[in-house]
Amino acid sequence: MTGLPLPPVPEPYYLPFHYGALHNIGVDYLVDPGPVQELLAERHPALAAADFGGRACVSLNYQLYFAQYPTGGGITEEVEINVIAHPRSAADRLPAVDYGQYARGHDQTRLLGIARLHVLCDNPLAIDAGTRLYAEPKHPGWFTAVLPSLNAAAVHDRWSVACHRATLGPDGLRRHEEELFAVEADLAGLDSEPVVNTPVTGYGTDSEGRLLAGPLTVHQPYRFHPLDARTAERVRLTLGERGPGERGPGGPGSVGPGREAVADLARLVGDAPAAGAWTYQSAPVAAHHRPYYIP
Repeated sequence: MTGLPLPPVPEPYYLPFHYGALHNIGVDYLVDPGPVQELLAERHPALAAADFGGRACVSLNYQLYFAQYPTGGGITEEVEINVIAHPRSAADRLPAVDYGQYARGHDQTRLLGIARLHVLCDNPLAIDAGTRLYAEPKHPGWFTAVLPSLNAAAVHDRWSVACHRATLGPDGLRRHEEELFAVEADLAGLDSEPVVNTPVTGYGTDSEGRLLAGPLTVHQPYRFHPLDARTAERVRLTLGERGPGERGPGGPGSVGPGREAVADLARLVGDAPAAGAWTYQSAPVAAHHRPYYIP
């Protein structure tokens, strides 16, 4: 046989991983490409940032998902901080698309994917799986969120997600009150359109410097909300403390992954306005109806 071997699938994991339900919001920022390229060269040297009219794209991606296993089920929340990027070796295969075309799924090569800079997650099993299977830079975090829901009809197209600092210990996830960053999006009344922008290619770089690509397919269209100078204020990003304090890779007092994520957001996004938002909510599969009296 010729070609590259497939990356291993370590026990106890099984691929593909099937989501039972998914609720998802992403916010894109078009930013100065200089800091983005510097960070990519450090974290993912085989990748180059996508060029959208001289701007790079940084994307925040919140997911709430359910998965069913033989012995039960699990609920996971996570936030990815990504750069839209492509393999340097495939630059001559890229279509010429602007940001709006990319967001609408016009890149059918799927070479324009997400280079993960940070993934913060509240499920220790998902942290382990993302790290071992997809070389994700995945670390503990926890979340408070308000999402549109059919079970709370007063909330329409309004999303609020705050990421808090967490650490992993022998007893599992330890939650700290410190808020790292928060995203608020009021998309009510804004124009939107259905888009088929998956499979999304997720890129990771493993400990040996090898570039991995793993696609995620969502089986129904997303809703894309293009934003401009008039509507960008509908999305607000708030950053928390970005100094030392938690225990990080360098030992006590060093900057840990949570605050490092905040520092990278400040460096890459700063006060740039949001360029677009995309949302996905799994359709309900059953409904328990209002009771009635029997005379």
